[in-house]
Amino acid sequence: MTALEPRDTDVAAQNSDPTSAGRADEGVLSRAYRALSIGIVSVVLLIAFEATAVGTAMPVAARELDGVSLYAFAFSGYFTTSLFGMVLSGQWSDRRGPLGALTGGISAFAAGLLLSGTAGAMWLFILGRAVQGFGGGLVIVALYVVVGRAYPERLRPAIMAAFAASWVVPSIVGPLAAGAVTEHVGWRWVFIGIPVLVVFPLALALPQIRSRASGPVGEKADSEVRGSSDRRRIRLALGISLGAGLLQYAAQDLRWISLVPGVAGAALLVPAALGLLPRGTYRAARGLPSVVLLRGLAAGSFIAAESFVPLMLVTQRGLSPTLAGFSLAAGGGTWALGSWVQSRPRVEPYRQRLITLGMVLVAVAIATAPSVLIDWVPAWTVAVAWGFGCFGMGLVISSTSVLLLHLSAPEEAGTNSAALQISDGLSNVLLLSAGGAAFAALGGGTVTHAATEASGSHPTAFAAVFLPMAAVALVGAWVTTRLRER
Repeated sequence: MTALEPRDTDVAAQNSDPTSAGRADEGVLSRAYRALSIGIVSVVLLIAFEATAVGTAMPVAARELDGVSLYAFAFSGYFTTSLFGMVLSGQWSDRRGPLGALTGGISAFAAGLLLSGTAGAMWLFILGRAVQGFGGGLVIVALYVVVGRAYPERLRPAIMAAFAASWVVPSIVGPLAAGAVTEHVGWRWVFIGIPVLVVFPLALALPQIRSRASGPVGEKADSEVRGSSDRRRIRLALGISLGAGLLQYAAQDLRWISLVPGVAGAALLVPAALGLLPRGTYRAARGLPSVVLLRGLAAGSFIAAESFVPLMLVTQRGLSPTLAGFSLAAGGGTWALGSWVQSRPRVEPYRQRLITLGMVLVAVAIATAPSVLIDWVPAWTVAVAWGFGCFGMGLVISSTSVLLLHLSAPEEAGTNSAALQISDGLSNVLLLSAGGAAFAALGGGTVTHAATEASGSHPTAFAAVFLPMAAVALVGAWVTTRLRER
């Protein structure tokens, strides 16, 4: 792949002359990149805070809006629209540059927060979450394109590490802050307060993005063919979003009648996914397809397993919800540490080995977690295991982002970044749905009201979630051997 450089009109020249991207001693916080780095990392920080805080306010919001029965759709609505936003952002960024997709995404994200925060009915709250998800999908892909265009290749691991580090504080402070705001001020302010904070990072980043990463990279010879391809990808994006939503709905309702939306969802999702992901992804073809596949296997297996850790500690070991949540807190720090390690220039020749190590750590952590179902195993075993697993995720997630940009031509960075995020998000919903269905089928209780109603959960139900996810992570460890083209 050709590295992506700041100015689209000088891509070839800059790639052939590394000094044109700036002095070798410049870092992401040097004068040339400081405003851009602080701006885009602040955007990620605010998105991370919202993502970690909203789960705390959601149960209160659903109860006040008399919409507990629709609780799950507040999450699935966000996910399904974000998939569509990711594809649209990739096309938008490749055709016109990431500036429009980024500003449009942040505007939609803020509008969705305001709509949810002022909603007087549950359906309006869910609509706000859907608008928010669409904006989030636009933003995350546009940020990847900005990194590819505005930073030289040697600085991309560092900015990806900064993205990972920006999740550390929100993962620890977010739930506590949201809980305090919800209790003393009201759940609405968890949503309404964030849009105001977006103004500062936008003011810093947008001028830099306009000068360094705006506009298309090159022109296709046949614009009509390009337009036809774009329209096809938008149709596929609608198919994958609707299909994922139907599958989520079917997985939440284990009655036989749910087979109908489940089959319909699969019929829409499978061909759409095959059309949106790089050719050969499903069979782990070498190079870019394996990078995209690995991202999905890593994110899906880890997040699906992590979702059940607090529930397991509360219902099986009697921990309070606060202590159960804090068992995962150290993982934010080790995740950032792993991302920092992969960003060091001296480890670049060993990147593939680091990714393999990361996936092995993820698999071991997931497989170790259900050991606390045995009474004599200390409950803190999960915290230790998850710390190592998060370290492995830091190595893997940031490295897949770096490799994707390395393997993408300039005019395809948006499309390929969208494929990476689709793999990430789609695997989350599929593996969470599969894990949730297995959990419920084996008497796992009601996940939505885990802290109060799942006390009868059977240990086997948890094992049925963690062990298959560990197996998926091991498959990911094998895929790491196929990241480099021959």
